[in-house]
Amino acid sequence: MDEWFEKKRKELLRIIEKSAPEDGTHDTQVPGLRLIRASRPSEPVYSVYEPSLCVVAQGSKVVMLGKEMYQYDPSSFITASVHLPITGQVMEASSETPYLSVQIHFDTNQILDVIQAAGDSIRAGNETCRGLKVSHIDDMLLDAVLRLVKLVETPQDISVLAHSVMREIIYRVIQKENNSSLKQIAVIGSHAQRIAGVVEKLNRDFALPLRVDELAAEARMSTSSLYEYFKKVTGMSPIQYQKQIRLQEARRLLFSESIDAAEAAFQVGYESPSHFSREYARMFGQPPVRDVRRLRSALHEAETRD
Repeated sequence: MDEWFEKKRKELLRIIEKSAPEDGTHDTQVPGLRLIRASRPSEPVYSVYEPSLCVVAQGSKVVMLGKEMYQYDPSSFITASVHLPITGQVMEASSETPYLSVQIHFDTNQILDVIQAAGDSIRAGNETCRGLKVSHIDDMLLDAVLRLVKLVETPQDISVLAHSVMREIIYRVIQKENNSSLKQIAVIGSHAQRIAGVVEKLNRDFALPLRVDELAAEARMSTSSLYEYFKKVTGMSPIQYQKQIRLQEARRLLFSESIDAAEAAFQVGYESPSHFSREYARMFGQPPVRDVRRLRSALHEAETRD
């Protein structure tokens, strides 16, 4: 890293450390901006990435999408263009040098607005690619991200400056060579945009029975094309996608609410509790009750240690 880049990274580091003094994900007054801190390497954490950009100021993280691994650190950034069920794990972190990162959320309308305003300077092709991408971060993108994060310290400037800085960040991301992850979902009528609509529906209606032929009809695609392009964007089939969303939601319900495994199974769309338990154990390594007991024990130990 050159001297200028390192100076900007350290400034970003300072603001995150000050604004996120405790481990966890911290919302800010800046729309779409979150700050993340972790003081130790983590176990695999199951979650759903929203369309977003993540920039690391210190430490490193690995994200698994299906069987694919994506690793990023201060020299890189990761973008997600659709909702994706992932497994994330902080790899480098300690109490002295915690993992610190910035997560910026955006929507399709923002991306489309930037592409239209840019005109010929950004070519919005019709290619379809994975909705998750790691890219090298350059000086201009880091500078724009830093300016957005600095608004945390001057909240009176947010209403005036945040929108324009967010537009610049999106522009810098999609301007980078070969970075089609965000561009593809903003192309009206493209396969990727249609798949983004299917993904949104599956996230909203995950507890309902999956009718692939109905999804294909709504997306104005054949069933075979839906499977093909859905896998290109998400790395999995619609059925696999729905299963991961269901099981992650069931785990959240079991951990945060006083319900049993059978009730959690029913709420996320399973008709057979035994089928649910088998799939849950296959994904998380243990049956529901044992897994939640382990999670609560680990949380208690962490709170006691802190």
